[in-house]
Amino acid sequence: MSMADVGAGGEDAVVTFEGIAILTPRGRYSVELHLSFLRLQGQANDFKIQYSSVVRLFLLPKSNQPHTFVVISLDPPIRKGQTLYPHIVMQFETDYVVQSELAMSEDLYNSKYKDKLELSYKGLIHEVFTTILRGLSGAKVTKPGKFRSCQDGYAVKSSLKAEDGILYPLEKSFFFLPKPPTLILHEEIDYVEFERHGAGGSNMHYFDLLVRLKSDQEHLFRNIQRNEYHNLYGFISSKGLKIMNLGDAQPGSVGMAKVLENDDDDAVDPHLERIRNEAGDESDEEDEDFVADKDDEGSPTDDSGGEDSDASMSGDEKEKPAKKESKKEMPSKASTSKRKMKDADEDGKKKKQKKKKDPNAPKRAMSGFMFFSQMERENLKKTNPGISFTDVGRVLGEKWKKMSAEEKEPYEAKARADKKRYKDEISGYKNPQPVNIDSGNETDSA
Repeated sequence: MSMADVGAGGEDAVVTFEGIAILTPRGRYSVELHLSFLRLQGQANDFKIQYSSVVRLFLLPKSNQPHTFVVISLDPPIRKGQTLYPHIVMQFETDYVVQSELAMSEDLYNSKYKDKLELSYKGLIHEVFTTILRGLSGAKVTKPGKFRSCQDGYAVKSSLKAEDGILYPLEKSFFFLPKPPTLILHEEIDYVEFERHGAGGSNMHYFDLLVRLKSDQEHLFRNIQRNEYHNLYGFISSKGLKIMNLGDAQPGSVGMAKVLENDDDDAVDPHLERIRNEAGDESDEEDEDFVADKDDEGSPTDDSGGEDSDASMSGDEKEKPAKKESKKEMPSKASTSKRKMKDADEDGKKKKQKKKKDPNAPKRAMSGFMFFSQMERENLKKTNPGISFTDVGRVLGEKWKKMSAEEKEPYEAKARADKKRYKDEISGYKNPQPVNIDSGNETDSA
């Protein structure tokens, strides 16, 4: 039992913090700090992490919210199922005060920890936790640096991979929290690029920040408010990071300096003005960095992906009649009659299918993804105004795919219950054509 570190033979914890909310891996855990390792004990999971695996600690307050992040970066990461967790993201109540006594003998304290720890602590829980963990593990603690947002916070609101969160510009790195926790060191960055969020209108109140690494990997932070641009640009410039696509607004220029000094939202921003001009410019000398963007985005309210596709279709439709007129009348009449017969057959099939529908038939069972889509669709539309129907389905699909089995379980439970409901109802259904009545429900799963 002593060798296995279980039961009475295990090493006693120096201090224990009960009921700590951990966002990744998600759950509520009892956190035990031992002399050589820390342990996360939850209802379903138990992690033992050697202090030699702790690379760094991050103490990051959340602006305008009563919570503070404490992040433990690990190398190697811990594993839960098939998922690796290089960062443990804890969330503490900022104003919660605790008093802790260390379960440590005076001889051990005087010989090894006298310069690193105290035998008792009283203070804010996140500060007490990081102080004790730093003393036991020897890891350094990173706190917010000089950057300040417009709300006098330490981070800007953003989204990464369809997940809403906040981006912390730190002195030597960028850190996106809470999910997926993404740490980007300044020394790993090849360049950053400010991009327009949309083609115009209300979308110009937001912009995107692309961070490209020297390894060719890219991180796109979306939906950053426009009024954060000045502070973010000034911070990135002060770190000497390469900023692409600035045009005449180079770092240190007089025009940009005046913009950065002026906090008025109506001030002329040469970078954003340049983006607006390019969005409306139809000349052949457009910046290549924005050509692909404009083709992809199209109109904010156009689900088809832009007006260019409509224009190209109309052009094809104009060319086809001209070609048909040059041909003889007999083939064109024959093709027309075939088309009419085909349309008539399709109409007949549709009418036959409609006759087979039975309003009294039980509704087909929904999948776990369909229940998830019902819950998240409206929230996604609120956080991404103007998002197309196809993009909603794509984003929800990606989000569902990245969820763990534990996160999917509530929706799968609803699906199992609905499946049982359908099975019970269909067993008592006497209509001999139950299979042909579900065509109207298939569009809900899109």
